[in-house]
Amino acid sequence: MRSSLAPGIKLITSFSRDSWYRGFILFLTFLFYTSYHLSRKPISVVKSQLHRNCSNVVRPADLNVTNNETWCDWAPFDQDNYKTLFGAVDNSFLVAYAIGMFFSGIFGERLPLRYYLSTGMVLSGIFTSLFGLGYYWNIHSIWYYAFVQAMNGLVQTTGWPAVVACVGNWFGKGKRGFIMGVWNSHTSVGNILGSLIAGVFVSSAWGLSFIVPGIIIASTGVLCFFFLVEHPDDVNCVPPQHHESTEQEPLLRNSSSNEEIFSSPPPGTETSVVERSEDPAEAISFCGALKIPGVMEFSLCLLFAKLVSYTFLYWLPLYIANVAHFDPKGAGDMSTLFDVGGIVGGILAGVVSDYTGGRASTCCVMLIFAAPMLFLYNHVGANGVPTTVGMLLVCGALVNGPYALITTAVSADLGTHECLRGNSRALSTVTAIIDGTGSIGAAIGPLLAGVISPTGWNNVFYMLITSDLLACLLLSRLVYKEIRGWCGYHTRMRGFKEI
Repeated sequence: MRSSLAPGIKLITSFSRDSWYRGFILFLTFLFYTSYHLSRKPISVVKSQLHRNCSNVVRPADLNVTNNETWCDWAPFDQDNYKTLFGAVDNSFLVAYAIGMFFSGIFGERLPLRYYLSTGMVLSGIFTSLFGLGYYWNIHSIWYYAFVQAMNGLVQTTGWPAVVACVGNWFGKGKRGFIMGVWNSHTSVGNILGSLIAGVFVSSAWGLSFIVPGIIIASTGVLCFFFLVEHPDDVNCVPPQHHESTEQEPLLRNSSSNEEIFSSPPPGTETSVVERSEDPAEAISFCGALKIPGVMEFSLCLLFAKLVSYTFLYWLPLYIANVAHFDPKGAGDMSTLFDVGGIVGGILAGVVSDYTGGRASTCCVMLIFAAPMLFLYNHVGANGVPTTVGMLLVCGALVNGPYALITTAVSADLGTHECLRGNSRALSTVTAIIDGTGSIGAAIGPLLAGVISPTGWNNVFYMLITSDLLACLLLSRLVYKEIRGWCGYHTRMRGFKEI
């Protein structure tokens, strides 16, 4: 009697060749952007080592110093203006990132993504390592650290538009919010790994907190060069469907079909989809991308949402060290809980927006709840470890959920919008506009935190709460439109003759 096929083999053979390639691309791009965020995180952990309370540190007996208050600090961050200098270093990266992002999407539409990503990751690894080498080369110039961070911010703009464009090339609209919510956890996973790796070396040799992540991201750049597949056509896979039909739908109206994101298009649609993908459409212009309905609102919303998220990214370990009195390593480890909450929030936002079809409404609700939770965390977050853990998880979910949804599923929806008439070469530009505008907020947030924090952490949190409410307000028109759609009122979408 012939034995039945092994369960594991049944599972493997149940997936088509296209599905395996899609899963492989999802894994690769997840790994790539994890390494990007992994290399950004060390600066927030190392801050508390560059400027410490030296009265709590045991001074070596053979060390001859004249200043007992700053002997353990790293110049030039050993003076009273250290928070301003930290803000300058942060903004060197973030301003360069924000400016470069608007150009990165244009390049990403016109250059091979594999070369573009590989070069960006290798260069990012070099500049991240150069920051850490300042420890071994005994460099104490603020201009050196600011320049290295600025160059790193510039080359890191290669990452987001390219990985989103690549994922958009391979995946259709079905369950996009859920899949991209899970996939977008690379941001939080990268932050967590970056914090843990930096924490291992921060107290002994903080230079390695940058050099090790630099080696990791450069290595993934080499991996990208050898294995990334940009388009399904390159390996004879069937491109996905981005829309159910040629009829125009309301803005960001989600598919009601049971299409699985890993599946191929239904029989009878493959020919038209392939023929559409072979249409040599020109890459969309910057102004043309701005005309896509919803791009402006979500871009401005992300500006304030990312302001809050990146303020936590760069200042949370220092806040925990100052307020909850953790050591540098403990503060860095505790700050990872904010990113753990961000993973849950991103997935939850994706699932809810898929189910309801309301991307804007999902973001708005989470932003509304985030404001009082930030206020609560500032007042009770330091009352014991259990309270700190719980508040960080909840705040991370509510702050990073809308940010994750906008930069992934919303960007992909808008980059493949019906008004583009099948032009698939808009995804990178649209993603760059949305994330580039958000990066302006990412640059402003840490800068404001550096300026405001000397007046008290309460004022920093008031600034974050105000930003959250402004982000919510900017989505009001789209939320109103989605609610009308749920009530049966559909507004005819304006046609775009030229984009």
